[in-house]
Amino acid sequence: MIKGLKICGVSDPETLNYILNHHNPPNFIGFITNYRKSKRFVEYKKLKELVNVNKRDIKFISVLVDPTDEVLEKIKNLNFDYYQLYDVEPERTKEIKKKYGIKIITALTVSQEGDVIKYKNYQEISDIILFDSKGYHKSESFDHNLLDIVPNELNKMIAGNIQIDDISNFKNKDFIIDLSGSLEDVNGKKDINKINKLLNLFAKI
Repeated sequence: MIKGLKICGVSDPETLNYILNHHNPPNFIGFITNYRKSKRFVEYKKLKELVNVNKRDIKFISVLVDPTDEVLEKIKNLNFDYYQLYDVEPERTKEIKKKYGIKIITALTVSQEGDVIKYKNYQEISDIILFDSKGYHKSESFDHNLLDIVPNELNKMIAGNIQIDDISNFKNKDFIIDLSGSLEDVNGKKDINKINKLLNLFAKI
C-alpha cells in the first residue's frame, strides 16, 4: 500500500493555498530552496513568505542540493519539517541533522543497481530515503524495478517523472510517491486541474 504522497516544486502562493485547502491533501509539499537551475527554484525572500502559513497536517520539505553552511543558516528558522538532501555525504548529512535538529530525506539519484545500494550508507541517519532519477530538474525516469532489492522496512520515497496515471501501479508498493513535472502545464507552471486529479485519485487508492 502506498505510504504517502508528496507534491514537489511548489513555487507560488495560489498553488500552495489550493493544495493546503484541498479535501484530499497530500502528506508532503516540497520547495526548491537552493538549486537555481530548476525552474521551480524559489528565491529566499519569496520562500520565507511562501512557507509562513498554517501547514495544517502537511509536512513542508526544503529541497537542497549540496547546501553550504551559509544557505543552511539562512533557512534554519523557516517553516520546514524536513531537509531533502542531494549530493550530501553520510557524515555531512549526520552533521546537518544534529546541528539543525531536523528530519532528513536523503535523495539518491539512480541509473543502475549500484546507485540503489547506497541507501545502506544512510539508513541509520536519514528518516526517509528518496530514490530519484539522474535528471534532477529535468523530470527524467529510471527503472523502478531496480528498487526490488530495497527492504520493505526501509522508509522510502520514489520520484523520477512519475505520471498521475502511474499512481495505481504503486498501490501494492510501500513507497511515498513524489510528483512534480507531471503536475505542470506546457509552460512549467503547476496546473491546478492536474493537482486536483492526482489528489482525488490518490484518495481512492
